[in-house]
Amino acid sequence: MTPAALTFSAKSRRTPESPISYYMAHALDNPALISLAAGFVDAAALPITPIARAVEQLLADPRTARAALQYGTTQGHGPLREKVLRHVNELDGTRDGETAATPADVIITTGSQQLLCLLTEILLDEGDIVITEAPSYFVYHSVLASSGVRVLTVPMDDDGMRIDDLALLLRRLEQQGELHRVKLIYVVDYFQNPSGRTMTAPRRRELFDIVRRYEQKQRILILEDAAYRELRFEGDDLPSIRSLDAANRFVVYAGTFSKPCAPGLKTGYAIMPRELVEPLLRLKGNHDFGSNNLSQYVVDLLLANGDYQKHVEYLRGSYRRKRDAMMAALEEYFDDLPGAHWTTPAGGLFVWLTLAESIRTGPSGSLMQSAIAEGVLYIPGEFGHVNEDGPRPTNEMRLSYGDASVEQIHEGIRRLRKAVDGVSAPRGRIESESLSFS
Repeated sequence: MTPAALTFSAKSRRTPESPISYYMAHALDNPALISLAAGFVDAAALPITPIARAVEQLLADPRTARAALQYGTTQGHGPLREKVLRHVNELDGTRDGETAATPADVIITTGSQQLLCLLTEILLDEGDIVITEAPSYFVYHSVLASSGVRVLTVPMDDDGMRIDDLALLLRRLEQQGELHRVKLIYVVDYFQNPSGRTMTAPRRRELFDIVRRYEQKQRILILEDAAYRELRFEGDDLPSIRSLDAANRFVVYAGTFSKPCAPGLKTGYAIMPRELVEPLLRLKGNHDFGSNNLSQYVVDLLLANGDYQKHVEYLRGSYRRKRDAMMAALEEYFDDLPGAHWTTPAGGLFVWLTLAESIRTGPSGSLMQSAIAEGVLYIPGEFGHVNEDGPRPTNEMRLSYGDASVEQIHEGIRRLRKAVDGVSAPRGRIESESLSFS
């Protein structure tokens, strides 16, 4: 007799497989493959010595050792929450008290991804609407799909989300009687994942003003994902959208110590309107009773002794060299390719490469197989778009310079051009041999 099959929840059935898992597995299974795909931080630049010193110092004192190794609170280590708020205020050029936010409005999370999941659960019902940039962070798209949430997108240009198009979308939804479904506008406004673009100061003000204008009709929150903010290596920092929200009513600011410090610490944070704190903590308590307590003590000490700030400065120099290497390689190998153009990020980890419309970059396209055969990986750009907006572009890709060496970046771009030539008109100037980098 055949046993009955397990049945799974509707949420489980709606949850798509993460598209990046396939590419990560490829990279791990083939060390000779140059991965310009996954947004890993530079493994060679991880702050091993400062973290080792911090752990040794914490465990050398029995009092701090016991506190760090014990359960913490669901909201997070109090001194760390105070430092987080002070740190973000310093980035914004504001002083304590200039906005209504206090350490009571700060929550420490297990990376910023947990915050995205928790906020989705407490705010959004099936059929609700989240508006994002196009392209946008595709991992969050998966979270929203799992909850049955509709994703509508607004085009970007080099200044970030086009607020004129956002206004048109909101007006259309209001005319269709769907405005009440719009709960969040999600933006990655610093060196965006996946495009590398940064929202300008005027666009930030326009975005904030538009949610204020709709306040009497529909309370819409801005979810400001600032994961890459501190990895700026060119130009001046821009104040966050949160800094415009003096009353702390409209913006959820999501940050992380993964990108500017170490992903293995799995420590993120959120600064949010007070009315969100209690419901989010109730749900978080059901998840974990509090994020990793030892990691929170480590991060708190790194902020206190200045090692965190020194490491961020080091990373900025390292990623600038890698960005420059990718720009130089793209100029060398793609400048003469008709239709090819790319972003030039002033920080973060990503470059957005667009090819001629005839070249399909998708997972089932001929270029992907050609690239794997040449020994290089990229992320198809179509993952950053959603189907509801119509046909997705099929000629874009995300490239990451985060974990590859300068030599691997140059060689990876050379291999990528060779792969492109393999699916279009071949060019004799691209040499046939492939170099190997471990």
